[in-house]
Amino acid sequence: MSNEKISTDGTENPEEHTGLKRGKIKEAAAGFEAIAVAGKHILNEAGLFRGLKALNKLNKKDGFDCPSCAWPDPDDERSALGEYCENGAKAIAEEATTKKLTAEFFATHSVQELASLSDFEIGRKGRIAEPLYLPKGATHYQPISWDEAFKKIALQLNQLSSPDEALFYTSGRTSNEAAFLYQLFVREFGTNNLPDCSNMCHESSGVALNESLGIGKGSVKLEDFYEAEVIIILGQNPGTNHPRMLTALQKAKKKGALIIAINPLPETGLMGFKNPQQLNGIIGAGTPLTDIFLPVTINGDMPLLQAIEKLLLEEERLGPGVLDTTFIEKNTEGFSDFVKHLATLDTDTMIKQSGVEKSLVIQTAQALKHRKKIIACWAMGLTQHKNAVDTIKEIVNLLLMKGSIGKPGAGTCPVRGHSNVQGDRTMGIYEKPSKKLLESLQKNFGFTPPQHHGYDVVDSINAMHEGKAKVFIAMGGNFLSATPDTQFTAEALRKCSLTVHVSTKLNRSHLVHGEEAIILPTLGRSDKDMTGGEVQFVSCENSMGVVQSSKGVLDPISDKLLSEPAIVCRLAKAVLGSRTKINWDNYEKHYDNIRDDIERTIPGFESYNQRVRKPGGFYLPNCNREGSFDTASLKAHFNLATFVDPKLQEGELLMMTIRSHDQFNTTIYGLDDRYRGIYNERRVILMNGDDICEHNLQDGDTVDLFNNDNGRERVAHNFIVVEYPIPKKCAATYFPETNVLVPVTSVADKSNTPVSKAVRIRLKRTA
Repeated sequence: MSNEKISTDGTENPEEHTGLKRGKIKEAAAGFEAIAVAGKHILNEAGLFRGLKALNKLNKKDGFDCPSCAWPDPDDERSALGEYCENGAKAIAEEATTKKLTAEFFATHSVQELASLSDFEIGRKGRIAEPLYLPKGATHYQPISWDEAFKKIALQLNQLSSPDEALFYTSGRTSNEAAFLYQLFVREFGTNNLPDCSNMCHESSGVALNESLGIGKGSVKLEDFYEAEVIIILGQNPGTNHPRMLTALQKAKKKGALIIAINPLPETGLMGFKNPQQLNGIIGAGTPLTDIFLPVTINGDMPLLQAIEKLLLEEERLGPGVLDTTFIEKNTEGFSDFVKHLATLDTDTMIKQSGVEKSLVIQTAQALKHRKKIIACWAMGLTQHKNAVDTIKEIVNLLLMKGSIGKPGAGTCPVRGHSNVQGDRTMGIYEKPSKKLLESLQKNFGFTPPQHHGYDVVDSINAMHEGKAKVFIAMGGNFLSATPDTQFTAEALRKCSLTVHVSTKLNRSHLVHGEEAIILPTLGRSDKDMTGGEVQFVSCENSMGVVQSSKGVLDPISDKLLSEPAIVCRLAKAVLGSRTKINWDNYEKHYDNIRDDIERTIPGFESYNQRVRKPGGFYLPNCNREGSFDTASLKAHFNLATFVDPKLQEGELLMMTIRSHDQFNTTIYGLDDRYRGIYNERRVILMNGDDICEHNLQDGDTVDLFNNDNGRERVAHNFIVVEYPIPKKCAATYFPETNVLVPVTSVADKSNTPVSKAVRIRLKRTA
């Protein structure tokens, strides 16, 4: 392939700087400053009364589920002060805002003008207040009625030569009820093209856990944290991405748990926590969290885990009792081959590949030696690598060695991102549906669903680019800013005949569109959903398998909004017409009718309408939690894997994309990353001081970043060098600004997740 250079055309954030300011790296997360920042966002966006009304019901048993992360709420009493974190409050401020975008706004602001803004500026414009349509060749969105919008979508879908020419994306914000209806409509339409945000985050976890343990979900409950002897946190930054997890870690710490953090960056939230609901969290030093910090090099987790495993095996030979041999013999297979495989690996080589000092690795093995109640938590620092599935299976190997699955205080804990991403998958949002699901759909609804696999996110991008997919519909999310290879993805979207987005707020994906584009404005979690004279509720599933109700409390900012379930029902009727076998009107009339059909279709939802109305909801079945494994052999599998060193060339760095503290997924709340001491700027690259010197650079210099995979030159311009405690040959940048550098061809084995945490880059100083 020729060395093709991609030009920018408004598909990315502006390349200008906003004025970098530097401060000290914080020693503890949260505290009074978190309260102040959250309060400022609420007041500025929603106002005092509306904002407090929303916060008072956020994550309460009779309230609504936070639209931010999927960390579970306590099963017992919930805080009277506020069962939410700073970033949850920011998410509510964005959703409860009184700013609204009407036809007048779009009449005076062209698509091109809006696309020239940053994602931060676009997101702060406000809630979309009415349906919008962008005709072919037009420069401005214009108002359209709901009926006309559905007719136009139906026309485009029904004139496709095959249902597989349509893509139906889902974000993790979508409720169980909406997700179930969405996949039901899509499959009755005739395709399994159901890419979702799981494809870009925890798909690797699902594949690894399914293959090794028989279920693609974590096995622990929140209460297990308070019985654990050891909590290992890998590739995760809870202080920013799952702040309420810090409360659980603090409680676990006070009960005697040892906390081990494995991460390239010394994230503040892993080091200390100032609980804003406690006096010492407001005026004191807070609680130190991490006992052992292992500053692993990017993607050095697998050799680190294998080195620890080998050290534990050596300890077992010296004196039995280090491993749980009874558990291994009864519940696992492949252990002898696993032991033989580790024997072929050199401990010192693995430790060197991990980037961690040998003394720390030995200390970690000694800490685990006589402890068997171990919880392992991880996030995208592990899942977005080529070897992600094998690395997560290596975590499973370690837990199986210690018998740390299926007992109180022990197990797997993939910490999910968006609030209902796990629930969406449970409801059938998956491009590779199980045979059981398809049989259940056919039995209950009388149509034959498609049997072949559909497109995931990466497949969808390629299909659009190749002209194999022509209509793109997104149920929430910001597809362009979330996906890899920004310019390539933008080209793909622009080749569509129609792009449709069900959204609450404006984002960049609305501005990079097909020949025609439609925006369907929907209610948010905090909004009252009044149907048939009754306020409806929906439900969500958190990271630990709890299904709970969510009922909004705020008056919507516009009377032209529809709920996601209503949008799906009306779209299905418009598209399928007389050929549908489903009573969509019945679903829209009352959401209990949706839940009744979920109950008879999806396992684990017996007496759904009764149980979901109980305060706190209910747990779904989990074989691992119950001490069993739903594999073909009914046993857990040890996995054999060998780490492949990336062998960087001279001048190359391995870059990972990260979030700032003022950010959740692609939503940018502000320009500060205060825990890392970076303010008012996002175009930065965090580098080791030695690497800065070797590149003949200085802290504060400006560079362009290049990736040249597959002969395609990808460029991210104008990044400020920031010296930071990160391992040598590693670098970190914020996403979505550097998604342009992530090749769409670089994906994890088996899960096909984009490799956003290990991108080879070169630097060039700007003039």
